[in-house]
Amino acid sequence: MVSLQAHESKRFCNIKKMKVLPIFVNTVQFTVSTSDAIRRRCEPRPRPVVSRLPPSIVSTEKSRYHGHLRPVNEDLARKIAHLPTRPGVYQHRDEDGNVLYVGKAKNLRARVNSYFHESQHREGRLRILVSKIRDVDVIVTDTEAEALLLENNLIKDLRPRYNILLRDDKTYPYICIKNEPFPRVFPTRTVRKDGSRYFGPYTDVKNMRLMLDTIRSVFRLRTCALNLAPGPIQAGKYEVCLQYHIKKCNAPCVGLESPQEYDEAIRQVEQLLNGKTKALTSRLTAAMDHAAGHMQFEEAAKLRDQIQALSKYTERQKVMTGDFVDRDLFALAIDEESGIAGAAIVQMREGNVIARQKKFVHQVQGLAPSELLQTVVERYYTETTFFPEEIFFDRELDNPDLVAAFVRDRRGSKVTLHVPQRGDKAGLIRMVARNAELILEEYLLQRQKANEGKIPHTVTALKQDLQLPRLPRRIECFDISHLGGTNVVASCVVFVDGKPRKSEYRTYKVRSVGGGRSDDFQSMREVVGRRYGKIVEENGPWPDLVVIDGGKGQVSSSVEALKSVEAYGRFPIVGIAKRLEEVFFPGDTDARFIPKASASLQLLQRARNEAHRFAVTFQRKQRTLTTLHTELQDIRGIGPKTARTLMKAFGSVKRIRAASEAALVDIVGPHAARLVRAHFSGADPAS
Repeated sequence: MVSLQAHESKRFCNIKKMKVLPIFVNTVQFTVSTSDAIRRRCEPRPRPVVSRLPPSIVSTEKSRYHGHLRPVNEDLARKIAHLPTRPGVYQHRDEDGNVLYVGKAKNLRARVNSYFHESQHREGRLRILVSKIRDVDVIVTDTEAEALLLENNLIKDLRPRYNILLRDDKTYPYICIKNEPFPRVFPTRTVRKDGSRYFGPYTDVKNMRLMLDTIRSVFRLRTCALNLAPGPIQAGKYEVCLQYHIKKCNAPCVGLESPQEYDEAIRQVEQLLNGKTKALTSRLTAAMDHAAGHMQFEEAAKLRDQIQALSKYTERQKVMTGDFVDRDLFALAIDEESGIAGAAIVQMREGNVIARQKKFVHQVQGLAPSELLQTVVERYYTETTFFPEEIFFDRELDNPDLVAAFVRDRRGSKVTLHVPQRGDKAGLIRMVARNAELILEEYLLQRQKANEGKIPHTVTALKQDLQLPRLPRRIECFDISHLGGTNVVASCVVFVDGKPRKSEYRTYKVRSVGGGRSDDFQSMREVVGRRYGKIVEENGPWPDLVVIDGGKGQVSSSVEALKSVEAYGRFPIVGIAKRLEEVFFPGDTDARFIPKASASLQLLQRARNEAHRFAVTFQRKQRTLTTLHTELQDIRGIGPKTARTLMKAFGSVKRIRAASEAALVDIVGPHAARLVRAHFSGADPAS
């Protein structure tokens, strides 16, 4: 049996209301939300080899690359790269599993990734936060508004250290149908358990007010706070007000509307607030057409706005309901190929989503999904201490009566088990199902990474063939590109564990060479010096091997540049010549030959070819921009923006020259078109 020691498990259990529950499957104990810790203790894996660096850099949480902060380990980087692009809430955690920060995002992957790719000139609080991040947990939602509300719930419950603006969810407004005779319908930011019905909350206040205006214009409901009990009405205590005269109220205060008629209107209002807008939309459309047909355009415009408000009616927020019910929601995702199932358990307390738990079941081949879900539910309720009044599932259980009896016995009152099929509750369970799929995907990704384990064969072969002092896990390769000595550029590509890492590719405009003169040695000297001069200033990250596309001359120039910035000796440097695929080391008179079919030479060739491709692509782009400037921006009255517009539309200066004035007018207008045609035809623009 594999397990965490008691003190190791305990330190992951200090999150308020979020217990860490073990699940036993085939005599192996897995602890929820501690996958990184389990991997560290149970499946040790080699760490990246970084030599000649201070200990603070080997730990690498503060290492920077070209002004960008980087994730502290490859596992976290890979997890971030595979986050969903859906809206949701993310939680940054430290090495002990504590929640450091809770945030919302319209695109989870992009938002979480931005923490590690923003400029280093950021406020100190965020810099410290990023340095402590060891894991990221996410909960997906349907909309960004739902993510905002869920963020508020979690911040209020977890109170993370790095959340400064702690917004209270009760600052969002609701629409209230008051529990009173002839109920009023009004907005409120205070929710009371007085029997009133609440709809919302609404994050778009403007849209909520449009909805209230629509309700009040369609349904003649009272807005006064009078006591409309039967006694005062029968005693004739009240008189009709202005609202009655302008046809905004049917005056129930004087008995002109019966309670039954008013309650029917309230019932229709509830249907509207529950999203059943089709009948009302049809009614408003007919009224709008009638008003327009009778030349009552102001009334028709008002009705049109009401129809638009209905169509944009803010959906009920599924991460927070107004029924104050405690419920648990279960959903299951199964991967048949790997034989693993992942379950998401979302806890709602008083209508708020407060936490998510995850469990995994192994070797599920041959088991029915209902049986798997039954196992997860039984195991959960035998370990928990809280039993809700409602339990939702994404599918039927194998034996729901057993679960109902067990929970009812411990709760001491009735419990409802339900598989929602439609409405808001079905939307809730769909959200949980998507989280189950995400949980399983993350777990399979972690397993895949753990199974990879060993360093790729190409990397170990390259170390052996070149007799390098350490594994070349990070390789940086340089190439120069130009056209007849013009637009001289360079590229630097990065390979990590034999695979390209395109996010770290860099391009350079060579400043010391140009004007129709080509000097690859000087170009390489400049680029290598610029690259590693900056890395010396930032103290890393350092490569394990630098590859130069070229022979002895390029390697010698690179060595001179490294010595000038005091970076020589920190890593090996080699050159690879294209003609015979020879490998040159600094100071060696003879090249080293590597077998043509060897994996190590193929790795060097891939890096060299990728650097060449990247440099040529950048050089062509610069050549296009140069052509754009000389041919278009020299036209008096044509600026960079107009030139870019023309290039985007026609693709080349040649096509712009051949285009008719009518075609140019469609793109940039008559004045600019006349200037361009006059330039290429040699005519006077004024004529």
